[in-house]
Amino acid sequence: MGEGMRASVLFVCLGNICRSPLAEGAFRAEAQRLGLDVMVDSAGTGGWHAGDPPDPRSVAVARRNGVDISGQRARKVSRDDFRTFTHIYALDQDNLEGLRAVAPRDATAEVGLLLDLVAGHEGRAVADPYYGDDAGFDVTWRDVVMASRALAQRLADEG
Repeated sequence: MGEGMRASVLFVCLGNICRSPLAEGAFRAEAQRLGLDVMVDSAGTGGWHAGDPPDPRSVAVARRNGVDISGQRARKVSRDDFRTFTHIYALDQDNLEGLRAVAPRDATAEVGLLLDLVAGHEGRAVADPYYGDDAGFDVTWRDVVMASRALAQRLADEG
């Protein structure tokens, strides 16, 4: 990041109703805990849920962990996001490839896979709980909290 440039992070999954809202909520909480001045958002590579709140199971697991994501609304990632955000993290390889396919030539954001930030988890996808039971959302929460802690610490260290 350039000097004086405020960090901004976008988390991206497919529909922006399960994993990326949880990542946004977990990272927002961790950034606040560390006193980081950072802009945080989430989006999906698909737009069919645009305007919808997060999946009720995502809202519930976040709430059980002291984080309120109920006010978030799904949106589709835009080409402008690649210039607006300093960091864009996909929650799985398919969405990473989708991001790279739509990134404009003048993109300035660092684009990567979220769990690449966590030693021993490189190349792994954040668990997608959508078609499973409620327990899957706990696994997803653990994934995004682990990555959020690593990312927030990295940004704090970069100062």
